Amino acid sequence: MGDVALSEVTRDKSMSEESMVEGVEKVQSRVSDTPFSYNQTPSRYHSNQSINDRHYDVIDRSHKDKLDSPQRILFVTTEITDFVKVGGLGDVSSALPRALAAHHDVRVLIPAYRDMIESEHEIITVGHLPAFAGLPACDVGRITCDDGLIIYVLLCPELYERAGTPYGTGSSGYGDGQDEGWQDNDIRFARLSRAAADIALGKANLDWQPQLLHLNDWACGLAPAYLHWDGQGQPIPSVFTIHNLAYQGVFDASRLDALGIPNEAFNIDGVEYYGELSFMKAGIVYASKVTTVSATYAQEITTPKFGCGLDGLLRCKAEQGRLSGIPNGIDDSWDPRTDSHLVQAFSSNDWRGKRANADYVRRHFGLTPSQGPLFAVISRMVHQKGLDLTIEAAKAIVHAGGQIVFMGCGEHHVEEALRRLAVRFPGAITAYIGFDEYQARSLFAGSDFLLMPSRFEPCGLSQMYAQRFGSLPIAHRTGGLADTIEDGVTGFLFDDMQFGSYMHAIQRAFAVYKSTDLFNAMRGAAMTGRYHWKQSIVPYSKLYLQALEQAGNEATLTR
Repeated sequence: MGDVALSEVTRDKSMSEESMVEGVEKVQSRVSDTPFSYNQTPSRYHSNQSINDRHYDVIDRSHKDKLDSPQRILFVTTEITDFVKVGGLGDVSSALPRALAAHHDVRVLIPAYRDMIESEHEIITVGHLPAFAGLPACDVGRITCDDGLIIYVLLCPELYERAGTPYGTGSSGYGDGQDEGWQDNDIRFARLSRAAADIALGKANLDWQPQLLHLNDWACGLAPAYLHWDGQGQPIPSVFTIHNLAYQGVFDASRLDALGIPNEAFNIDGVEYYGELSFMKAGIVYASKVTTVSATYAQEITTPKFGCGLDGLLRCKAEQGRLSGIPNGIDDSWDPRTDSHLVQAFSSNDWRGKRANADYVRRHFGLTPSQGPLFAVISRMVHQKGLDLTIEAAKAIVHAGGQIVFMGCGEHHVEEALRRLAVRFPGAITAYIGFDEYQARSLFAGSDFLLMPSRFEPCGLSQMYAQRFGSLPIAHRTGGLADTIEDGVTGFLFDDMQFGSYMHAIQRAFAVYKSTDLFNAMRGAAMTGRYHWKQSIVPYSKLYLQALEQAGNEATLTR
């Protein structure tokens, strides 16, 4: 298969000079004429306004004062890159509250993991929460970051001060697949959800009370449910964001009493999920608004293929106008002109710095000097990410003159396959099992292409990082990848999750690499089309306002 693919690469290399010039003109035209809107979405979803509101940036003048009015938001999460990160949620939880803080009073709630306790930041105890059902009592501490962001930490040593990730001790970090999550994860994250609900209800004795909860992924899913069951007539609104529907927090139904879940809630319209208890479903059912992290993924999860058994419920939410997709973004630190991680700065007008970073990457990761393209894979090593396709394509890439650096960790059999691949192609392929922020940024900066054939991708951040650093992503047209990569302009997309389709996209990349003008034009377009967190302020502000107004209307009806 590799030799056939290689012959295809050779054939594509012979593209006429005329077609290459047309390609350059196309990219340059798109760069100059197309406004790189953060909310660009595939046209096939434009008609579904309940899922994809294309008019987040158009503010009705009658509501402008309300949108400009700051709200008190408690952002609840299990990761934040400042202290602990497993995946993209950590980056989101660090950057989004800071972006929203320009218009709102946003504070973060997170368990006090060992890394936070052992950090240099002072933790001041500011509140206390009593025991509830099988959930232990705990204190609430406060950390004030250097930039002023306030983080409330849930102080409960028996639940959170452990070695390992927030979810378990396995190599993938999520307690999934071959890894074992903590046996008491139901208690650990129900405690977080209950704390969020109690803070919203004013039960923590803090000097601050949120008007709305912004909850993230399954571990926070019981918070809106607790508010529903114990709201005491106070309709506190909540926004529940699905970062990855595949991880649902499913536990045995026997755990209802320990978690303080009413028996009457264990039904198809509540927390019951095929005879078990689902934290994810609880968040979707009881939250005021449900969001995902891209418009395309919001559409995809309403289908059986991507809905993970919850597609019917999500279709209902979409029909009610309660499901939407708001893309993630990146912050100002992802700037090749100023990033201190890089061995040399660069811009789209000066590629010498990018070549210097490529030389560094080759030396650091033990690759031989080469004039061929450098491919990067920076990912969790799990089935979702399509590593099997990249492993299959590796021989053709190397035979065509390319090199590959893999970085990440995950499922053990994938890690072992990558180690064997590196042994098979010494000097051309390196597998770094683990993650290093410094080296990851160097790899984004030094690589020519990022391989990202994810089977599904709710949003993805790696493709945005790569584009900002002039590395063109080669990705499956799904989820946020479809929303953030313009095929043939800022990267390469393939439609079918099949080796042949993926290999054709790689062949296109090789052909473009041989045309310096077209390659540089695409890299420049990718670097210009920025996706920044600041562009999320308006859509989230609009969503918060809708949730608050909905809660106010419900309160009026119950009086």
